[in-house]
Amino acid sequence: MNGIPRGQAKAAPADPLGLYVHVPFCASTCDFCAFYQIKPTAAAVECFLGGIAAESELAIWPRPVTTVFWGGGTPGLLAPRDLAHLAAAIRPRFGGTPEEWTVELAPASVTAERLSVLREAGVTRFSLGVQSFQPAWLDALGRMHTRDQVYRAYDLLRAAGCANVNLDLMFALPGQTAAEWTADIQEAVRLAPEHLSTYCLTFEEDTALWVKLSQGRVKLDPEREAELYEATWAQLAGSGYEQYEISNFARPGHACRHNLNTWKMYEWIGLGPSAASQQAGRRGANVADLARWAEAVGRGERVTDDAVALRPALLAEDALIFGLRMNAGVNLAASRARWPEAPWDEFDARLNRLEEAGLVQRAGDWIRLTGRGRLLADSVGAEVMAA
Repeated sequence: MNGIPRGQAKAAPADPLGLYVHVPFCASTCDFCAFYQIKPTAAAVECFLGGIAAESELAIWPRPVTTVFWGGGTPGLLAPRDLAHLAAAIRPRFGGTPEEWTVELAPASVTAERLSVLREAGVTRFSLGVQSFQPAWLDALGRMHTRDQVYRAYDLLRAAGCANVNLDLMFALPGQTAAEWTADIQEAVRLAPEHLSTYCLTFEEDTALWVKLSQGRVKLDPEREAELYEATWAQLAGSGYEQYEISNFARPGHACRHNLNTWKMYEWIGLGPSAASQQAGRRGANVADLARWAEAVGRGERVTDDAVALRPALLAEDALIFGLRMNAGVNLAASRARWPEAPWDEFDARLNRLEEAGLVQRAGDWIRLTGRGRLLADSVGAEVMAA
């Protein structure tokens, strides 16, 4: 017997529910960053904390929260007492203990006091925005921390008992050599975090880097990017880090659950200015303005920009696009079962074209990117979206 009374079916597990909190404070704006951010002042922080408390009252909490992610901005810029207030405002909404709770930290903002507050609140995972271990590249990216502060922050994390640490790194910087990037990877591996995120530098509109590109001061080099991608994958695979998504690598059992659930198109609640939500049949982002956001939630409204209805076709399409970026790929049979109303004949035709081009491969119900397809993932995504 399995312990279930005769005639009683075992309940299906509930779908995951994520919570994202956008903390918009940053001491300075990095050249590559397009996220909404402002400089912290006492008044702005007070406004933000009050707004989060108000918005958490307005949000719909249909089931216990599975994963939590605090991003920004730089959540670690908040004073310890403000971090405690932020946690206290949302923790009663969880409905239990989340499986994973991540907080992003900038190396210069990590202190023992902040880590103590976060650990006591229940944070289980910390993501450190390193970007590079080399002073010249930190300066070029507009980062406000030094290499020594990276080491100090990492030591403080370990001393505080943090057993699930991610390091963010960035490559394909204008003028960066393969040897310099290899050195950064080697140094990250030497520290032995549980997770590594390696992002190819992208040129987002409304950033200082985009201006430099438009002025011809920096140039794109797709061939060099491809070489660095392949070198990264090989180097980390040989160091015990399994690649589970194009830019993400983890030791066994340490893949980011919050991101996995998001990429699989499950629901998440977004709190804070500019935070996106996908819930109750709609997807949209809060207004990217602290004062307007706080005013709206204060009068009992959640103001979103460009909200869209979550039609089965849209969810299935996005699940294909993001799912193909994962090494496991997409189980087409399971996807058809989740969204039977989606236009699967159209999707199959698009996937067949990608297969003929050598960019995807099928194995039973599963479809995955080929090695060449992983280097052209953005183009694959565009083809999946083709009308």
